[in-house]
Amino acid sequence: MPYATPAYPAIRDAILRDVANQQPDAAVGPDSDLYIRAAGIAAAVEGLYMHQDWLSRQILPDLADADWLERHASLRGMTRKPAAYAAGTLTFSGTPGASIPIGTQARTVAGVVYATTLAAALDGAGAATLAAQAVEPGAAGNLVTGASLTLVSAPSGVNGTAIGSAMTGGADIETDAELRTRLIDLIRNPPSGGAAHDYVRWAGEMAGVDLAWCYPLRRGIGTVDVVIMPEGGGIPAPSLVTEVSDYIADLRPVTADVLVMGPTAVPVAITAALVLTGSVDLADIKAIATVELAAYFAGLAPGATAYRSQILAILATQTGVADVTLSAPAGNTTTLVDATHVQLATLGAIAVT
Repeated sequence: MPYATPAYPAIRDAILRDVANQQPDAAVGPDSDLYIRAAGIAAAVEGLYMHQDWLSRQILPDLADADWLERHASLRGMTRKPAAYAAGTLTFSGTPGASIPIGTQARTVAGVVYATTLAAALDGAGAATLAAQAVEPGAAGNLVTGASLTLVSAPSGVNGTAIGSAMTGGADIETDAELRTRLIDLIRNPPSGGAAHDYVRWAGEMAGVDLAWCYPLRRGIGTVDVVIMPEGGGIPAPSLVTEVSDYIADLRPVTADVLVMGPTAVPVAITAALVLTGSVDLADIKAIATVELAAYFAGLAPGATAYRSQILAILATQTGVADVTLSAPAGNTTTLVDATHVQLATLGAIAVT
């Protein structure tokens, strides 16, 4: 039976009742000295009850506040994941042979700045694709493929715009809820000397990693394959794969042959014709549907099937949509996880008319 913490009026009245029981003729009315004293004591006692209530929430990590949650995590060797930088590539154009120095910056419409991490010269066709990273860490650095960026200071002979690839891996500092989830998972699934859940947890401890899956024995006896998904979705950057691989190398059993990799994307292009009702705007419907479709594909694991009926349902249930003709995909999209494949269905181009 849960304990009911008494409120201030109940504490005050209990004190006055005890006084009256001990001295029946005592003055305990609202204008009495005893009433004032009882009110002061009750306020102090209520504060003690409130502190005990707060303290009881800190004893276990499922309700603990941020500082105590970090303390619980530290006792198990866990720390809050820091913010991570999004990374990808930028494609430049201009005069063949023009140089693009390392650190060349480009800015999105939203004001997010990326800088190249390599230097190169434009090829004979006047193009070059260079690795780039967000200047500031955080999820705001994640970018969809094909976004146009403006160069902060274009080098001589280089056009003032660049095209970005999918920038992924950007993550904000880990929230209390995310840290709590990892800690409770560790408590429920304690280290087991290299069990599958150990590898999933190790990968998830790295900044920039959103999801991870483990496939023991996929390449044969003694092998362990860890597949990671970066924050923001998509395929992880090679640098993130290397960081996770190096981190796991120090934790894994010495005999394990561990391979860390990203899944092979199987893009699912969506083409649909909508029948609209009222004065709804097609662009607004597409924007909302794109977010919901992205969430659906983000919930798929390698080897999972992307069902055509689910895609159709997302489009058909948008406000203002009376009917949908879905011409692509023509059927369900299946993916494989075997000795040679680790495929993941991802959201491809969306054409809605």
